[in-house]
Formats: sequence, structure tokens, C-alpha cells
Amino acid sequence: MQHKILLTDCPDEKGLIANITSLCSEHQLNIIKNNEFVDHAHNRFFMRTEFSGDFNAEAFESQLQALLPAGGSYRLSSQERKRIVILVTKEAHCLGDILMKSFYGDLHVEIAAVIGNYDTLKDLTEKFNLPFHHISHEGLNRSEHEKLIAAQIREYAPDYVVLAKYMRILTPELVAEYPYRIINIHHSFLPAFIGARPYQQAFDRGVKMIGATAHFVTNNLDEGPIIEQDVIHTDHTYDADRMASAGRDVEKYVLSRALRFVMDEKVFVTGNRTIVFR
Repeated sequence: MQHKILLTDCPDEKGLIANITSLCSEHQLNIIKNNEFVDHAHNRFFMRTEFSGDFNAEAFESQLQALLPAGGSYRLSSQERKRIVILVTKEAHCLGDILMKSFYGDLHVEIAAVIGNYDTLKDLTEKFNLPFHHISHEGLNRSEHEKLIAAQIREYAPDYVVLAKYMRILTPELVAEYPYRIINIHHSFLPAFIGARPYQQAFDRGVKMIGATAHFVTNNLDEGPIIEQDVIHTDHTYDADRMASAGRDVEKYVLSRALRFVMDEKVFVTGNRTIVFR
């Protein structure tokens, strides 16, 4: 028995839901869950269909393609765990959360390896019997260092690359190698409080909420399609250290939720936005 997820993205027109679900019925497929959304501003239709059954995938896809309007696309995915490589620097909170959730099955991923430009998180990674590769940037320019990182990533052939507080800017070459397959997390103060010590800057300004954003990486720094965001409220009793601690909590659960959406095939990228079926 096959269990598949069909992701359909096409110009909107009448009868799409009926046509696609009828095709599933024709192939004796049991639809387990179906979500759809129409972006009226761009006349675009999105549908995520989970189904099970034994079927001829080639015949199904040929008929499906004929049903879709011009400019339409689809992807047929299995529910197998996605393979990820995690890049880190020194901060442990996001990595630790992913490691724990993966270990206990709360996050449907296979962590192939962790790569760091410092060895700070080596011991944490190896506690979960996972390989850690320390590739120092010392004495190397950005391009030289990233070539070493990219070569190591390629050895694991990941479905996605996760930047778990990896504090290095990626080159366009690496971004192009994994289009919409690199996921980053950062605090949501941006574009305010750029640079070092953002929580000290936020404290000095007296902000009353702290947030985090998980997004796909593009060549526009921290401006790729947003997958997930959240905020928590603060008040005058928060000093900079307490703000930073609260910020780490938001970052780790926003990143893990974003990963869950992506790994469960619930995310469509459209332009510089996403459609996320929760």
C-alpha cells in the first residue's frame, strides 16, 4: 500500500478539486486529507492531497498533467523522512531542540550530519551518535571556506540544509545549489537592530515584544519566503539577558515548527511568499 502526498499548484479555474479527486477515485485511491487554497490576487490554486492505495504512478501522473491548466505544476511525494544537514556556529538552543525532537520522533527528519565553523557543538552532536564536521573559517575568505562546507554537504546528499544559528552569510553559488531547500532562523527585529548584540539594542530601545522568523534562504539576505513566525510579549522587568533567553526560546520553536511544515510537505513557495497548510 502506497501512501503519497500530491501537491498541486496551477492557475485557478472551475472544477479543479472535482477533477483531481475524481482522478484519485478512478485509480482506487483513498483520500485521507485534502487542503486547498485560492490566491485570488494572483488567480492561483494550491492543493495538498494525502492518499493511499496501490496505483500506476506513471498513468496517474500522465492523466493529472492533462487535467491541469497551462502553467500548472504538481509534485508527488512520499512520506519518507527527509534527510537534512545542519550548519551551526556556537549557539546550542536550535540544534539541541532539533536533535531532541528528531531523537524522540517529534520531528520527521533524518539528520545526516552537523557541520560547524567552530567545534563548540561537537560534544552535543556526538551525544546523539551523529557525525560532526568542524570546518574552521580561520585564515580563509568566505568563498574558500564555503567551498569546503559545500563539499562536505554534498557527501550527504541532503534534501534540505538547516541553518541553526549559523552565523555566516552564504554565497549565491551555494544558495543556487539548493533552491528553496535552505532554511534559516533569525530574530524578527530585522531590519531594526542589525549587527551584534540585537537584544541589548532591543533592551535599550524598550521593545515590548520579541519574535523569530524562519524562512527559505535566497540571495536577498534574510528576505526569503517566510515559513513561520511567532512573538512573545515582554515588559520593563526584562533586562537584555532575559530578553536574549526569551528570544532563544522563540527561535527554537519557530524553527522546529517551520521544519515540521516543510518535512510534512505542507509548504508551497509562490513568488517571495509561502502557502502553508497547517
